[in-house]
Amino acid sequence: MRNGNSDFSPAELRKLRSLKDPHGIQRFLDDMPYHLADTAWSPRHVLREDTAHCFEGAMLAAAALRVNGYPPLVFDLEAEKDTDHVVAIYRTNGHWGAVAKSNYTGCRYREPVYRSLRELALSYFDVYFNLRRERSLRRFSRPVNLARFDAREWMTTDKPLWFVAEYLFDIRHYPLVTPAMAKRLHRLDDRSFRAGCLGRAEKTV
Repeated sequence: MRNGNSDFSPAELRKLRSLKDPHGIQRFLDDMPYHLADTAWSPRHVLREDTAHCFEGAMLAAAALRVNGYPPLVFDLEAEKDTDHVVAIYRTNGHWGAVAKSNYTGCRYREPVYRSLRELALSYFDVYFNLRRERSLRRFSRPVNLARFDAREWMTTDKPLWFVAEYLFDIRHYPLVTPAMAKRLHRLDDRSFRAGCLGRAEKTV
């Protein structure tokens, strides 16, 4: 079978299985340096390079979730005056959690305590901000099972996964706040901003 875990080598499978559960996958992502290049690497490529950004971290997390018995699900958090954030999602006992790679402190792991994807998306709202200190999260997408891209070998290809990113950009998104709410939002205070940027990777000149 080409379209399942057997796409990975035995060594890759051992590594992914050793992560065991969503929290183990998150720890692995947290230990991996964040990189700022404009790339869209597959999970195999990320394992080889041992670095990832948000989109690539979500792809790796979805593949690792799949190897450990979960469906490879992601959803997209859409922002204004800011970049989107792609998150791997999972469900335990009917409640949603998330695994994510982020350059910001608060936009990473979520325990499976959220009753809906809207609740899960809203858990990122206060900690999702741009460098102007504006809370920028506005919408979330429906969940996407990445198995739909198995024929394109999304887990192991050496080609970039822009086709996944484009699909996430085009699918339906649901609003989290109304335009009136967005106009009344306040900027982050200095302490919250500094906490959210703790350890943030920045481009060197």
